[in-house]
Amino acid sequence: MDNYLLPVVVGIVFGFVARTLLLRTDFRQYPTYPTGRIIHLSFGFIAAFIGAVAIPAVLESDWTAVTFLGLAATQFREVRKMERESLQNIDNFELVERGTPFIEGMAQAFESRNYLVMFTALITTLCAVFSFWLGIIGGIVMLVMVKFNMSGQLLNAIADVTEAEIRFEGPTLFVGDILIKNVGLEDTRKIITEKAVGAIVTPKNQNSIVTLSYLGQRQAMLHHVATVLGSYLDSGEPALIPLTKRDMEDGRIALFFLPREKDFHQIKAVLDNVPVLDSAIRMPKEADKGK
Repeated sequence: MDNYLLPVVVGIVFGFVARTLLLRTDFRQYPTYPTGRIIHLSFGFIAAFIGAVAIPAVLESDWTAVTFLGLAATQFREVRKMERESLQNIDNFELVERGTPFIEGMAQAFESRNYLVMFTALITTLCAVFSFWLGIIGGIVMLVMVKFNMSGQLLNAIADVTEAEIRFEGPTLFVGDILIKNVGLEDTRKIITEKAVGAIVTPKNQNSIVTLSYLGQRQAMLHHVATVLGSYLDSGEPALIPLTKRDMEDGRIALFFLPREKDFHQIKAVLDNVPVLDSAIRMPKEADKGK
């Protein structure tokens, strides 16, 4: 087994580097500094170790070790459960919630990244068994692949975001030509007129119309704007809670929110970079409609 020591070390190193590349604390402040990062880096090291050791175990026909490694790998399912529970507990205290679909998507991402780390370590170790330099090349190729798989589709790929006028017709609030809700109090209407911003998200095709109709995707848009640009909101103010409404004729989505910063160029930049949730993606154009 001493012959495999160097390939295993190379595999672990590249696997751990891959997890480091995939770990990013951004404006959402998750994972947190430093506790959250330590937890995920620790899981990443374990995943890299499992992936690297799997190759020598198979080459030595140590099937007991292979079975153990397979059992250990299944424990990463608990990562998704852990992240889901943590994010749900946090979400209860957000002024503008992420929403359950967004949380589930984040939890799936954390689980899948550990499997990606295992695969990186496994391929790197396999290459390093034949040649140290081949292992280095294989590891670099895997890191490049990991880098390109860090993020999925963004909102600007499926929709266009434009500014819309906030206006009242009596007590009825409109964003552009889309009705949002009724606001009874004059003081609240005054605050909304001064502070609120409206946006229209226009789908680019038939698939996008169905994707954007998903409530979880629409909640993710509101959460991103509130997180990046702040929110003129406090608990016990239901009239000021951000909302989305859908034009059922053409599928456009109207967004109503009260950001701390009303610069629409910034708002558009935030909305353009909202991730498209895996659970929201629909492709009716791909279905056989008998046409």
